[in-house]
Amino acid sequence: MNAPIFDTHAHYTSRQFDADRAQLLDALPSLGVVGVVDCATDYDTSLACLELAGRYPYLYAALGIHPESLIEEDASTRARFGGDWQAELAAIRPLFENEKAVAVGECGLDYHWPIPKEDQLALFEAHLRLALELDKPVIVHDRKAHADVYALLQKYKPKGVVHCFSGSAEDALMLAKQGMYIGFGGALTFKGAKRAVKAAAALPLEQILLETDCPYMAPEPCRGRRCDSGLIAHTGQFLAQIRGIDPQLVFHTTAQNANRLFAIPASR
Repeated sequence: MNAPIFDTHAHYTSRQFDADRAQLLDALPSLGVVGVVDCATDYDTSLACLELAGRYPYLYAALGIHPESLIEEDASTRARFGGDWQAELAAIRPLFENEKAVAVGECGLDYHWPIPKEDQLALFEAHLRLALELDKPVIVHDRKAHADVYALLQKYKPKGVVHCFSGSAEDALMLAKQGMYIGFGGALTFKGAKRAVKAAAALPLEQILLETDCPYMAPEPCRGRRCDSGLIAHTGQFLAQIRGIDPQLVFHTTAQNANRLFAIPASR
């Protein structure tokens, strides 16, 4: 029997899956995948994530607006709402009545791209307030914005996960003490990921989640190809090696962590 794989961060609405999405999602359970949280980046992908979640029992949806959607011309934030993210988030709000909507996000701060900082901060705070209002976990995107992300997480104290974690071990332990989970994906296996490796070794296993961010960031030895949830097998085995523990323990514990955070009944 395959170890249980729970992918807490995927993007199966990506155009990269258009050619074979149904075949791939049909096949994932045979690879041990027991759960996937598919993450939206705007209103249109929020609808698409829910549509997919309605078709696959193991698939769930996170609904929200990614900071990059503020500047992407083809994002519904601009194409449908003319840049009015307040109106877009108001349109997303009723979608949480769907039982498959288990988290708010993907949202956060991205200081890598030239996105107006004040708009990003206001958008992220609106998501944090929404998560508290709905009593849902938040899925946090943090790229080159550690100080501001941590400050807002300390201010609002949501439940949730910092995905694709790239901070220090000290940062990770601080966030875990606050109750946040830390997400690690394929980037953990990259040769340059020394900080992430130290964080993954220092954290309690009960605060760690596995993820892909697929179709991006396939782990070694698959780096450079399109990623999917089945490839978490490599990331989980690498995490087990870092910690000197049985890979089965990693997969079972991280799946339990995901079930707990997203209030999803464990698969039988």
